[in-house]
Amino acid sequence: MKYTKLGNSNLKVSRVCMGCMGFGDPTNGMHTWTLPEKESIEIITNGMDNGINFYDTAIGYQNGTSEQYLGKAVRENAKRSDIVVATKFLPRSEDDIKNNVTGQMHIHNMVEKSLSNLGLDYIDLYIYHMWDYNTPLYDILEGLSEVIDEGKVKYIGISNCFAWQLAKANALAEAEGFKKFVSIQGHYNLIFREEEREMIPLCKTDNIATTPYSSLASGRLSRLPGVESKRLKEDFYADLKYKSSEAQDAEIIKRVSEIAKNHDASMTEVSLAWLLEKVTSPIVGATKPHHVEGAVNSVDLALTGDEMAYLEEPYVAHDLVGVMADNKVSASDSEKVWQKHTKDKI
Repeated sequence: MKYTKLGNSNLKVSRVCMGCMGFGDPTNGMHTWTLPEKESIEIITNGMDNGINFYDTAIGYQNGTSEQYLGKAVRENAKRSDIVVATKFLPRSEDDIKNNVTGQMHIHNMVEKSLSNLGLDYIDLYIYHMWDYNTPLYDILEGLSEVIDEGKVKYIGISNCFAWQLAKANALAEAEGFKKFVSIQGHYNLIFREEEREMIPLCKTDNIATTPYSSLASGRLSRLPGVESKRLKEDFYADLKYKSSEAQDAEIIKRVSEIAKNHDASMTEVSLAWLLEKVTSPIVGATKPHHVEGAVNSVDLALTGDEMAYLEEPYVAHDLVGVMADNKVSASDSEKVWQKHTKDKI
């Protein structure tokens, strides 16, 4: 495994981050394809044994059980200081707003709940899961700075936002003396490259780490079309993200397969090798040992300039989908947006 510094932080992270959305009680949340506790901890431990020290979860994954399983794996199988734990918090709920729970109070409540789930004393990277249009940005930044000052969080990141929102947030943080976001977790992979228009240039300019989710397009970049997984059959949101672009993505996926054969490698390794040339540390979901193997092997696979260009050449612009599409057209209740796409409540 290779390691790198996470943007403007002092965190040293593995070049691939294990995404923990696939871990959590399959009877307690929106997904039925997630792994129960024993199997989850085995995969997480496998990642640790292979040098992965960066793990990303969220309070919203399977009603907090993903956090619980990750925390238990860290406590039982690793030295805490060797592992970088990232988790995410949701916007204020309608009940929070009605009960006058401020943005600052909400963040404190969310941090305490995540720390309880994890069974840990601090969170390395605390991520603003999606832009909260019903809460003043000042309140969000002040609350996040407070939990850093209290030692409960080391650094903060942001997810599912536009470049102008990240730039605005960090400008306000600098003006008011708050902590800045050191990372962005956006939707970015070989068949969805819209982040290259504004977000990637912003991050390069300001040294903001890029840790994209859906790095394998919910498995589409790891297998030829027609080969389905349990997740692809059951994950509403994963299907939504790519359903409308299947035809235009097919040529790119075919080229991934061609290059994989040339390198005697897996499609996973090729897709991630391309992404590793673009970002800090892609988030890779894993529910089977070979998923971990593919992620780890990708770090040592070097693609030529011609191969990179061959993979990129068929790409055409994609429409925004899911949470980001709703953000684009509406500043309505963010909790409703979340519920619309997850069919779950926290």
